Amino acid sequence: MNTVKKPTLIIMAAGMGSRFGGLKQLTPVGPSGQMIIDYSIHDAIQAGFGKIVFVIKRSIEADFKEAIGNRTAEKIPVEYVYQELDKLPEGYTVPEGRVKPWGTGHAVLCCRGVVKEPFMVINADDFYGPKCFRLLAEFLSRPQDGEKLHIAMAAYILENTLTENGYVSRGIATVDADGKLAGLVERTRIEIRENGAAYSEDDGKTWTLLPPGCPVSMNCWAFPEGALDKFEDKFRRFLDDGTKNPLKAEFYLPFAVDAMVEAGEADVTVLHTDDKWYGMTYAEDKQMVIDAIRKMTQEGLYPQK
Repeated sequence: MNTVKKPTLIIMAAGMGSRFGGLKQLTPVGPSGQMIIDYSIHDAIQAGFGKIVFVIKRSIEADFKEAIGNRTAEKIPVEYVYQELDKLPEGYTVPEGRVKPWGTGHAVLCCRGVVKEPFMVINADDFYGPKCFRLLAEFLSRPQDGEKLHIAMAAYILENTLTENGYVSRGIATVDADGKLAGLVERTRIEIRENGAAYSEDDGKTWTLLPPGCPVSMNCWAFPEGALDKFEDKFRRFLDDGTKNPLKAEFYLPFAVDAMVEAGEADVTVLHTDDKWYGMTYAEDKQMVIDAIRKMTQEGLYPQK
């Protein structure tokens, strides 16, 4: 009988330094100075993950280990993967003038060779809540059957992911009758309007209401063992695509998944969570996150330390 290996959690943190102006400014949000990332690691350990892999840039390695990595390693095995511009498949070089990273799909691909077990992927600076870790760990513990890769995506209720302080970008999911992902459309400007959540495609001149309670992707995915081999093939196709902008185009994780589904190599099960997502898209969001975590700590969902 096949025993399923303990899953690994990949945390994409390569963009941390640039977004926060250096890791020293990583914002404490918990009662004992915890950062958002600490809650994800706690939830992953509780859900039965066996290892954490941090995807970072080499330039932030020392700061990252001091701020986050070293104390995480006291609780769970930790490995580091470096997302750098020149980490490309054989035969490819960085286009002249390119400084922008290659995107979230590339961040995950960089883990090839290090991650050999089923894995879950999250962003470093998003608070996901414990339920998605339990759902995806459970999904990854099931033996895979058939030829297709079985992938899962945690879907949040749109209203649970919005901020009152501005607009956000979200992947709006369509789910078929079998609970599989049928479509994912990126809406880059979603706001809370008078009648509910709506998106605009013309800088706020006109708005289209979104259905209440619609499922959205927050870049929280689960992949079976062996999925990383498919990532390389998709990334090569992305690099070969002559229509894209070689200096700015990014290989996003949903693109990689979509390409696998299109090729008939994978299907995606949508797992719904009613947990509230928190992030700090805007400086004004910080207090809301602090208050929410304080409340969860008082209710016993998280320890003080």
